[in-house]
Amino acid sequence: MPTVIALDVSLSMRRPVTVGAGGDNSQSEQLTRHHLAVHGINALLHYLQTNSKLEFVSLVLFSSLYEVICPFTRDYDSIRAKLQNIEECDKTCIETALHGVNNVIMAEWGNTTACQVVLITDGNPGIGPMSLGDSLNNLNAARDMNPFPLPFPYPGKLSIVCIAPSQDPGLSVGLPLYQRLIDLAGGDSVILVPDSPLTKHSVATCFQKLAEANYVSFQGYLKCGYLGSRILLSPPPMPYTKKTDFELISGLMISKNIEICGFISVADVGSPNAISRHLVLPLPTEKNSNMQGISLEEDSDTDENGDEGKIPSFCVLLHGALKVENMAALCLLNNDWYGFIYSWADTKKKSNLMLTVLEPGSDVVPWLGNFNNLGPADAVQGAQGAQGTQGTQGTQTSFPVRPTEKRSYTQNAPSWIRQVGLQSDIQKILRHARKLPEKTQNFYKEVNRLRRAAASMGFVELLEGLACILERECTLLPPNLNPDCTIQLGHVAAMLRKPEFLELRYNIPPTRTKFHQEGS
Repeated sequence: MPTVIALDVSLSMRRPVTVGAGGDNSQSEQLTRHHLAVHGINALLHYLQTNSKLEFVSLVLFSSLYEVICPFTRDYDSIRAKLQNIEECDKTCIETALHGVNNVIMAEWGNTTACQVVLITDGNPGIGPMSLGDSLNNLNAARDMNPFPLPFPYPGKLSIVCIAPSQDPGLSVGLPLYQRLIDLAGGDSVILVPDSPLTKHSVATCFQKLAEANYVSFQGYLKCGYLGSRILLSPPPMPYTKKTDFELISGLMISKNIEICGFISVADVGSPNAISRHLVLPLPTEKNSNMQGISLEEDSDTDENGDEGKIPSFCVLLHGALKVENMAALCLLNNDWYGFIYSWADTKKKSNLMLTVLEPGSDVVPWLGNFNNLGPADAVQGAQGAQGTQGTQGTQTSFPVRPTEKRSYTQNAPSWIRQVGLQSDIQKILRHARKLPEKTQNFYKEVNRLRRAAASMGFVELLEGLACILERECTLLPPNLNPDCTIQLGHVAAMLRKPEFLELRYNIPPTRTKFHQEGS
């Protein structure tokens, strides 16, 4: 997931570090807390470059203001270069830093992408109006124009790293305030403090723990018959959790062994509801008898040369086949849990192998039906040929498969998702009303249709509102209209207010008038 590194560049970060006994800093090297923070960031970038190359990272500097030094990028060397030319500023303002982080993430990723926020400071919360204590004390004050930046407006995790020795007086004051920030951020947010004494090694170890906890890669094995390959999923899939009416599903994880069950046309798959999407990357696969699909008799020339372009890859073969044939692979992720692997192109020249994770269950794509009932297309064609229907139907039936029986219902119920839908239904009734008595049948059909829908939803206020509209319409009708129009409108308004017409089985009948009898 994208990461924002927020580095404190206040004057207090330039304080020299006191080297304790057993420290690994030489006497000639003058280190500050800023130097140790930069060293820790480099250790974090080195871990990402080795284990999570696809992570986007942005660097933000803050003091009383914030500045985006490096926007989101995968070029970690550019971030390292920017770290070497940083100047100190004035005092620390954590609230300003969090506002800047939110602006950067919302502008790039929106409010639906989960992000990591690593805030690096010296543990001193500051003093005065812009201090962390002052911000938290005014947390419940009226902030119409500038609300407090926590909790995050997106799924986020806050990790605060305090570059300070454990006996630092400023740290003892700041830790309770940072803990309140962690509580506001929620989730798995944490506070990290390097072990004493404060050295390059202790800081690097602290950032290593942060990286190992927050950036756990998913490595598994993709299998298709006798072929297979080790794969890496990016971003790593999160545990599936869902709360239903009668049970709580939590902690369900994708299996390390993903098996392809079959192939289906991309047009038939369509765009089903998905939990997440992941990039599928191949990993070097060990040659041993336990891993299927790996030949043990390959030439050793490719190993000696180390040219990845000459090493056979099942993922490359699968990606090319799916792309050329415009197919998707249905794969089993866990017990009764499925997903689709397919070729996806972000540009015209570059395409990738993607995995779409569906909700758990075998009947989660309505137009495909139960996955357990799917089978080879050849078997369907053979059955059609044996029955003599091959010539009439041609190729196999595509999805969705329409039922042969006719539905008992012929008209959809009103769907008032937006206000304009309800307005159009009422306007339709009024249009028919102005053409009475010729449109008597259409008028009462629309009135009863709207009345049944309102009664079914418990929207009884609509019936009173319609009655008032019809009564007002009677006073606005031009004098040259048929008198039957006014009589029928008054009749319907009176019937809508009677409680027996809240029953679905009753319909409002038209009233008989001398004008209606003459017209008939």
